[in-house]
Amino acid sequence: MEDSSDLYDSYESEAPAWADHQAQHLEDLDTVECLRRKIKYYFMNPCEKYHARGRKPWKLILQLVKIAIITIQLVSFGLSNQMVVAFKEENLMTFKHLFLKDYVDGGMDTYAVYRQTDVYDHIEYILKQYGHLHNITVGNHEYEKNGGVYTPLSVCQDFYRNGTIYPGNDTFEIDAHVETECFNVYPMYDPSLREVLPGFELHFKRMLSVKLTFVLKAINLQTVRHRELPDCYDFTVIITFNNRAHSGRIKIDLENDVDINECRDWKVSGASAKSAILTVLFDCLIIVTCIVSFTLCTRSVINGTRLQFEYTHYCMKYCNKEVPWSDKLEFVNGWYILIIVSDTMTIIGSILKIDIQTKVLTSYDVCSIFLGTGTMLVWIGVIRYMGFFRKYNILILTLRAAFPNVIRFICCAGIIYLSYCLCGWIVLGPYHEKFRTLNTVSECLFSLINGDDMYPTFKNMKQKSNLVWIFSRVYLYTFVSLFIYMILSLFITIITDTYDTIKQQQQSGTPTSELQKFLSVCKDLPNSGVYRLDENNGCFLQCWISRCREHQERLTSEA
Repeated sequence: MEDSSDLYDSYESEAPAWADHQAQHLEDLDTVECLRRKIKYYFMNPCEKYHARGRKPWKLILQLVKIAIITIQLVSFGLSNQMVVAFKEENLMTFKHLFLKDYVDGGMDTYAVYRQTDVYDHIEYILKQYGHLHNITVGNHEYEKNGGVYTPLSVCQDFYRNGTIYPGNDTFEIDAHVETECFNVYPMYDPSLREVLPGFELHFKRMLSVKLTFVLKAINLQTVRHRELPDCYDFTVIITFNNRAHSGRIKIDLENDVDINECRDWKVSGASAKSAILTVLFDCLIIVTCIVSFTLCTRSVINGTRLQFEYTHYCMKYCNKEVPWSDKLEFVNGWYILIIVSDTMTIIGSILKIDIQTKVLTSYDVCSIFLGTGTMLVWIGVIRYMGFFRKYNILILTLRAAFPNVIRFICCAGIIYLSYCLCGWIVLGPYHEKFRTLNTVSECLFSLINGDDMYPTFKNMKQKSNLVWIFSRVYLYTFVSLFIYMILSLFITIITDTYDTIKQQQQSGTPTSELQKFLSVCKDLPNSGVYRLDENNGCFLQCWISRCREHQERLTSEA
């Protein structure tokens, strides 16, 4: 009896320790189960989250509204920017017809002079047209004033300092230092080259270039019809006579640098400023919407990072293994990053648009870059919502899975492509217009890969050198065969193999990563009700406490 009593006492003393061990084990199981639910809830789409916790998909609604208003903003700014671009291009064409003698539309590539008298005649023609600008132009062009005085037209000649050139004897002596000689011509009604510049003489054998530079001002009045304040423009016109090649052909080019300024004194009658105010308020609404979207997406990225740390801690504590980077990157939602970048660019672009609308700034190009890129990223983000459907999701999964292999493949193919560019530039450049510069070579070869301009590229090769002509044929045939029939086919194969792999994985339904295997244990459906607890850790603690109480009651009843 004493032995049995001692055994019973020993059992009673060890029972609490056993119960504590079981309770600790159950606590660990419940903690892991709660972590599974948290991670599974994080990867749910908005519709599943709505069924899981009854939350309305405000973030999804916000993104759809943002897409609509940003697109409206871009279209509005695009129409306004289109008027600016058209005004610049039309003024450039106007200056070519006003100041270039016998100019024909589209003839800048062949617009040149070949005789000395023609050079003097063209310069004198420019001076006369500049002096008679008020009488000949149909626009609102005006000379620039500086302190009440018209700014002059400058004629600058660049030439070698000294030199004697005798091509007949194959001898020359040249000083490589370049000197610049400039003269100023003020606006007048009947200027003549000999009267204005009596000592002006061109050193044709040593001359590099002659530049005529002047500034004209104009106002873009077409924006008034769209309830926008007009801009004031400064056109810096540069006419260059290029003789750097000394080939007997002096090319003439006209460039136009544009500065957009805020008009100083303006008065517009018969128009209301209500439209401009509404546009500014609409831009402010877009800024507020993007700030809210930026905040929500940043919070989601932070929550994903926090879950990633919890999952990493679980793997180290319970499984004693490192989490691979592929699983860690699963918690970093690239779509949220894309939306954050888009919101940032849209906010900056909207601020610049407000400044342009109120005539504080005139940075149309910078604003268009920010707004255009932001809108492009917003629309690319729409693909994320297409991924909620199983059939469309395979495209997103294929692009994401194939991206690393595609980048590595492009790096290898790019080396071969660059080698062909360098070889074509140095060998075929003197004999083919499409190979004159590295930029044109790259564009030509890229067009060949896509099957464009195939025959003209072969045909336009000049047959001045039989050796180079034969080399060009070998060069072009090998490039086309290598890239179209081999490299491009391999590129398509990489995408196709990735697509087949993703498709088989979706059909089989087997988890392919450790994270997916970890989540596959949780069989709770979104509408099961277990996700409707508070999203904080207290909900999972409450779940664990209730289970511990049930277990303790069961142990007590058994004892």
